[in-house]
Amino acid sequence: MAVRLGVIADDFTGATDIAGFLVANGLRTVQLTGVPAEGTTVPKDADAVVISLKSRSIPAQEAVSVSLAALRFLQAQGAERFYFKYCSTFDSTPAGNIGPVTDALLGALGEDFTVICPSLPVNGRTTYRGYLFVEDVPLHESGMSNHPITPMTDSNVMRLMDAQAQGSTGNVQAAVIAQGPAAVREALTALRTEGYRYAVLDTITEADLDVLGQAVADYPLVTGGSGLGAGLARALSGATGAHTTAWQERDGRTVVLSGSSSVMTNQQVAAYREAASSLAVNVDQLVAVPEDYRQQILQWVLDQPTDGPAPLVSATASPEEVSRLQEAHGAHEVSEAIEGMFGWLASALADRGVRRFIVAGGETSGAVTTALGVTGFEVGPQIAPGVPWVRSISSDIDLALKSGNFGDVDFFSLAQAPRH
Repeated sequence: MAVRLGVIADDFTGATDIAGFLVANGLRTVQLTGVPAEGTTVPKDADAVVISLKSRSIPAQEAVSVSLAALRFLQAQGAERFYFKYCSTFDSTPAGNIGPVTDALLGALGEDFTVICPSLPVNGRTTYRGYLFVEDVPLHESGMSNHPITPMTDSNVMRLMDAQAQGSTGNVQAAVIAQGPAAVREALTALRTEGYRYAVLDTITEADLDVLGQAVADYPLVTGGSGLGAGLARALSGATGAHTTAWQERDGRTVVLSGSSSVMTNQQVAAYREAASSLAVNVDQLVAVPEDYRQQILQWVLDQPTDGPAPLVSATASPEEVSRLQEAHGAHEVSEAIEGMFGWLASALADRGVRRFIVAGGETSGAVTTALGVTGFEVGPQIAPGVPWVRSISSDIDLALKSGNFGDVDFFSLAQAPRH
């Protein structure tokens, strides 16, 4: 059976996000970590293959290079169509990386037009007249305006795309989408004829995603968040049931690691501290004496009780504290120190019997997954929309990899509830 959909995701939580939606909407899905090594094959019954990259915030040309390598792997697996997956808040800067990667993928496929659809209505991300909203707030007025790596200061997705890409961007408005797939296809053809290279798709409801999935099902390349991925999966599978098998928790300890400083993760950390042992990472100390301080953090985790809620290690901070740390030590140095610590800590804990990791933040998830040597995942049940449990296919490790703003306030507790 051919791979019906090949997905290139620009971070690890984004990859598990869309993989969970593909499984929930009828596509048998395998998720691989990084560009697979030569000779890697995927199960013959896989409908979709998701490749998890860590390319969201690296230099644009590096992001292009690894994305094209992922594309070549998916082509070698016989993928029929391709999906470039980025965050539902369009995390990018005027230098990239969404525009440059999209252009590179279009060029490699010999195409000159695609769609842009970050929306995820189930998590409050909607687009109207090309403007992206988080709940009822324009993107630039949300917590994303303070993101330490990709601060979003404009809500107009057409302007965001035009600033970093080679072509111009049009918009298919909600009134057209309400008329159904044929009307959307007609509008897309008109924009392409007019010389546009990209089309932002308004999306307000889950029903819009079904219309859009049908409208773009034959496109060689589609780009967007996991919402359009779900609509496309329904269009391709014609199914409403999931392919998730019965899920039994691993034996062994669980640990919660939080590196995201998003608004929601700050709330989740504050709520979880009321119920569980927690350690707030002293980033100043981490930068000054990394080896000694890492050992202190490890020992603290090992000293916590093995029954009850899992211990939390958190580098989550307020926007003001993030700014202070970046001014004191440098933004790159702070990110590198935190990611390096979480990767080292996860590896050390796995060596000492921890088998379940709940991780908040895309960069943190990438660091943890890489350090654990995970090469691919079996996708399990969703904890919250866009956040499934995943099981390593190369080791006896389970992970819940949460994008910063996903999940409700009680997410860390909910993730530890028994699932069958």
